[in-house]
Formats: sequence, structure tokens, C-alpha cells
Amino acid sequence: MTAMTTGNTSRADANRRHILDVALTELLRDPDASMDQIARAAGVVRRTVYGHFPSREALIGTLVDEAVRVLTDADVWARVDEGGPAESVARSVLAVWEIADRYRLLIALAQRTVTVQGIRDRLAPLREEKTRVLQRGLDEGVFSSPLSAAALAFVHEQLLFAVMESVNEGLLPPEEAGRAAAVTALTAAGVPVGAATELVARAGRTE
Repeated sequence: MTAMTTGNTSRADANRRHILDVALTELLRDPDASMDQIARAAGVVRRTVYGHFPSREALIGTLVDEAVRVLTDADVWARVDEGGPAESVARSVLAVWEIADRYRLLIALAQRTVTVQGIRDRLAPLREEKTRVLQRGLDEGVFSSPLSAAALAFVHEQLLFAVMESVNEGLLPPEEAGRAAAVTALTAAGVPVGAATELVARAGRTE
């Protein structure tokens, strides 16, 4: 690869990154922002945006991919010093919510433009790890549920979406949402609410 080709590739990558950053800001500000609006905000012509993303749906899909990657990274880092299964769930939900809160308007928008199956596919690695932790908790008697670990992981996933929607609708203050989600996730797995509340408070202090 020549130096000129490398330079062109670097500029193209930088332009793509800039468009994505601006698009995220614009869509979080105005979920109905058009490609024209995004192009103007990015200081480029409409053709440049379409050169990187053939449609608004493709642009939103790429942003959702990035959001899921960041959520997955947050989950991994939250469990670096993994304790018991209940603590692991609490730390994971608290860490993931910090990121999810930033992306919640985008994810609500994505649910209108990306298929439900598409979102599920993107979240599969995160769900598989959650299933492992939940199975460990069920095996150790820390959790108790009529659901299998895999089914319970889906419940936790949908719970996070429901909490996002509750915040978006003004039903839950965002500053309370993370801890509320973590306590609800634990109680859904059979942990008594008092114990779940104490565990989440303790996990929150170590974040």
C-alpha cells in the first residue's frame, strides 16, 4: 500500500468517525434528524455521508453496533474482580446502565429502525455471559427462579430496555434508574428485595 493510499484511507476513516460522532450527538438531540441535518452538522455534503452509510438505517445500525460494543466492554470490566453471582449481576447492571443511559434515546430509536432480531443478535455475546453468571447462581442456590438461566438472561435484557423506556417517558429519574434496574434484576432472580437493595448499595460504593 502506497503512502498516498494510506493517507486517503486514514482521511476516510477520520471522516467516517467524525460523521458517526456528530450523528450520535444529533440523534440524541433530535431522534428524527435527517441525513441532511447530520451532514450539515458534520460540515460535509450529503453525498459524503451517503458515501460511508448508504441509508439512515445503516448509520443507526452502525451506532447501535458501537453502543453494544461499549456496553459489552463495561460488563467485562465490571466483573474483573468478580465475587459471587449476585454481586456480579449487581456490578454488571450498574456498569452497563452508566453507558446505556447515554445511549437510551438511540436504542429507543433503533427499535423503530433495526429489527428486534437484529438487536437480539447484537446482544448475543452479552446475553451468553449473563447466562453463565445466572447459571452459576442457580447452581449455588444464590438465585431461585422457575426460568432457566438462558430465559432469565432474556428477562434481564428486556428489563434494561424497559427501564430505558421508563426514563424516556419521564416515569423514572435517570439518577435512580441504574440502582433500580440492578435491584429489580436481582429480585427477578429470586433474591429478597432487602438483600438485593443492600447488595446493590454495596456494589455501587465500589464502582
